[in-house]
Amino acid sequence: MSEKCDFGLIGLAVMGENLALNVESRGYRIAVYNRTVEKVDNLITGRAKGKNFVGCHSVAELVASLKKPRLVMMLVKAGPAVDDLIEQLLPHLEAGDVIIDGGNEHYTNTERRTKYVEGKGLLYVGTGVSGGEEGALKGPSLMPGGSPKAWPLIKPIFQAISAKVGPKDDIPCCEWVGPRGAGHYVKMVHNGIEYGDMQLICEAYQILKEVAGLTNDELYDVFDEWNKGELQSYLIEISRDIFSVKDDLPGEEGFLVDKILDAAGAKGTGKWMSQLA
Repeated sequence: MSEKCDFGLIGLAVMGENLALNVESRGYRIAVYNRTVEKVDNLITGRAKGKNFVGCHSVAELVASLKKPRLVMMLVKAGPAVDDLIEQLLPHLEAGDVIIDGGNEHYTNTERRTKYVEGKGLLYVGTGVSGGEEGALKGPSLMPGGSPKAWPLIKPIFQAISAKVGPKDDIPCCEWVGPRGAGHYVKMVHNGIEYGDMQLICEAYQILKEVAGLTNDELYDVFDEWNKGELQSYLIEISRDIFSVKDDLPGEEGFLVDKILDAAGAKGTGKWMSQLA
């Protein structure tokens, strides 16, 4: 019999694929599944080739490949798809197994699901995952909450894959934040604060550009100076960097920032926070 896996992950869009590679890179054996099984095969023969992966073509196969208590993380679109996947998982899991939702879910749905899954004798975790695609691969900030008994089971893996801070870069950006929907509540607030910061940056840019008349080179210098002080942050850094990027399309000239559409989309977490404030 082949060696059982330490962790299972369902959903191989970019975030899921990168997080799976992160888990494996920390010394864990991981099983992966995606509804479109071609994505599983492409990962196993591509980025995960030669690594400690098990590709699965069904939920049942994934669950059967895991050590007990089983740890299964879902990275699928928030909403009904999560409920559907939970129903697919339940017949194959046993008391004490853990289902983890890593999507941007409304915390009330996570509270409902925690109660439902616990009623089946299982454990449920709703976790915020922050850092985007690169963070998922190299180290995200994780905000788990839900069934308290799940924390000792997921803590070693979660803290291993998370980003690290501190003088020695050894303090994990991951800690248990509370019961029921606490993890997704914290992620909602986190996102709301970030969107507020982004709007402030946009308005500062507009004033400096349209009122003060700064060039893109001058804007780069201003943001670079800001990034050396108390405003130092990832958002200021990437805003600074975009001012120096030239349009590289054939026949195009000038700076890329001047051609970006003045509009942005969102997944709703910022709006949720405003509604709850």
